[in-house]
Amino acid sequence: MDALFADLISGDENLAQAAMQKLAELGAESMPALRKLATSPDPDQRWWAVSTLAQMDVVDVDWLLAALDDESVEVKQSAALGLAAHPHPKSAPVLIGFLRHPDSMLRTLVTNALTAIGTDAVPALLGFLDKNKAQDAARLGTIRALANITDTRAIPALMAALKEDSALIRHWAEIGLENLGLDMVYMKLE
Repeated sequence: MDALFADLISGDENLAQAAMQKLAELGAESMPALRKLATSPDPDQRWWAVSTLAQMDVVDVDWLLAALDDESVEVKQSAALGLAAHPHPKSAPVLIGFLRHPDSMLRTLVTNALTAIGTDAVPALLGFLDKNKAQDAARLGTIRALANITDTRAIPALMAALKEDSALIRHWAEIGLENLGLDMVYMKLE
């Protein structure tokens, strides 16, 4: 296993990718060394550790959630990608806060993770909308997640989003209502 970890942090992309796949297949056997690597001062090594964990069949969601607090945005992105692949309801309240992050890729990955959580994320998403009226980028991710989850509890928020200034927010609100079978309900004759 030492050789796999040497390849993982070698700087050679092909070797690292192959090592990551093998370490992910080893699962729990590789976890102690991955946990140690996740505390490395080198953000690339932390990224490889989190990315490897994200590819495992059985994942410690708490570890991925902790990786969202990493100083490196790339490590945060990898953690969010892992949380999308391994959705868990307890992730929703933590992920919600990252909808305001300045990095657009992280916001997109967080939106994907919240969407993957599904209906368990709806209360947190609706609460976020109520508290964040002026942040279009954050609201866009929230409306997109609600549109793709297709939960009837989101109907009032999606209807309200049809009146927003942002064309993208209105677009996702329309998609959400269409997904719920309500696309004709919101049409008004002038």
